[in-house]
Amino acid sequence: MLRMKEVITSEDVLAQSLKKKILDHTATVGVIGLGYVGLPLAVEKGKVGFPVIGFDINAARVAKVNAGDNYIGDVKDEELQALTQKGKITATTDYARLTECDVVVICVPTPLTVTRDPDISYIRASSEQIAKYLKPGQLVTLESTTYPGTTEEVILPMLEASGLKVGKDFFLAFSPERVDPGNKRFTTNNTSKVVGGMTPVCLEVAYTFYNQTIVNVVPVSSPAAAELTKVFENTYRAVNIALVNELMLLCDRMGIDIWEVVEAAGTKPFGIQTFWPGPGVGGHCIPIDPFYLTWKAREYDFHTRFIELAGEINVEVSYHVINKVIRALNGENKSLKDAKVLILGVAYKKDIDDVRESPALKIMELLRKNGANISYHDPYIPVIEPHGGSTMHLDSIELTDEALAAADCVLILTDHSSIDYDRIVDKANLVVDTRNATKNVETNREKIVKL
Repeated sequence: MLRMKEVITSEDVLAQSLKKKILDHTATVGVIGLGYVGLPLAVEKGKVGFPVIGFDINAARVAKVNAGDNYIGDVKDEELQALTQKGKITATTDYARLTECDVVVICVPTPLTVTRDPDISYIRASSEQIAKYLKPGQLVTLESTTYPGTTEEVILPMLEASGLKVGKDFFLAFSPERVDPGNKRFTTNNTSKVVGGMTPVCLEVAYTFYNQTIVNVVPVSSPAAAELTKVFENTYRAVNIALVNELMLLCDRMGIDIWEVVEAAGTKPFGIQTFWPGPGVGGHCIPIDPFYLTWKAREYDFHTRFIELAGEINVEVSYHVINKVIRALNGENKSLKDAKVLILGVAYKKDIDDVRESPALKIMELLRKNGANISYHDPYIPVIEPHGGSTMHLDSIELTDEALAAADCVLILTDHSSIDYDRIVDKANLVVDTRNATKNVETNREKIVKL
C-alpha cells in the first residue's frame, strides 16, 4: 500500500491553495450526476460545511433537489431539506457553473451496450463539459465504475486539450464509489475510500478532499490501480455468487436443500464467506462490472475465462427459475401457458426501490413469452416501465387474499422484509421461493417449492 508520507511533499502553490480551501471547508464542490452515488456524496460534503453545486441533465431531478425533495433511499429527508434551505446545496442543469467549483466529482452511470461492451458515454460527456470550463487549481475526480485506464486514457487527454497540465495546473484522480443501497450499517461516511491520483500532487489533493468526510481513505499508486480495485471487488462477488448458484443447480438434481448446505458451511469460523443463491444477479454493479474487466483484458490478448463462465452461470439461473415454475405447475396438473403467476418483489434486492438489472425483469419477460399471465406486487416499486431489455409496463397490484388465492403460482423473486410470508403461504395455492423467504413458515409447507 502506498504511504502518504511518500507523496505529501509538494510545495506547488495551486495545490497548497486548494488544500487550504479543502481543509477550511470553503472549497466549492461540484457533483456531476445526482443519483444514488452523487446525491449522498453531495449531502455528506454539505453536512461538514462545503458549499455544493449539483449538476444533472435531468431537470426534474434538479428541481427536486432545489426543493429539498429527496428521492434517494440512503439520504435522510431532513438532512437534504436543511442543506437546501441553508443554501449549502443547490442543483442546476447549467454546466457553465463549473467555473464556480474548486472540486468537481463525476458520479454518472456506466452501463453496458446491447453487445455487453462498456458504455462510458456519460463519462465522456461530463469530461467535455469540465474541459470547456476547466480553470487552474481545480481538482477533478471520477467515481463512476469503469475499466482500468479510463481516467488516464479518456479523461486526461480531454482535460489537457484545454492547454492546462495535470499535476501542475489542475489535479486528476479516480476514487471509486462503494455505495450499497439500503445498507444501514455502511454508508458513504464510514465505508473506506480508495483513491489514486495521476501524479503524487494529484493524490495529495484528492486524499485531502476525501479525508474530510470519509473515515478511512486508502491511497493507491495510480488511477488504474483504483479502477481495477473497484472492478475486482464486484467481480469477486459475481464469481462467488456464480459458484453458489452452480451448486444450487446441482443440489436441485440431487434433492439436497442448498440453503441448508450454505447455512451449515457458514458456521465455519474461517476460510469461507457466505454467499446465497438466487434467481440471478442484479443492481448497478454485479451484472455489469465484470464485463468492463473482460472487455479491457482482450486489449492485452487475455481472456478472463473464469469471470466469463461466472457470468454465464448467473444468467442460466434465471432460466432455471422458469423451469422450476413449470415443474411446480406440472405437479398441480397445470401448464405454464395461461397460468396466473403472481410475482412478489421485482427490486434487485430486498427493501430497496431499485430495479436496475433486476433478474425479475428478465424472468417476467420469459414467463410472458411462455404464455403465462403475470402480475406483480412490490411495496417499493409501484410501476415497471420498459427498461434494460424489458418491454413491460405494469403496475403493482394490491396484495389481497383474493389475489393470492386466484394465482396458480406465487413466485417470490425479492424477499422484502415487510411481506407476511406466513400469510402468503396460507392463502396461495402454490409458492415458488427463490430467496428462502419462507424459511420460518411452519404451516402449509407442502405448498412451497424452493429454488
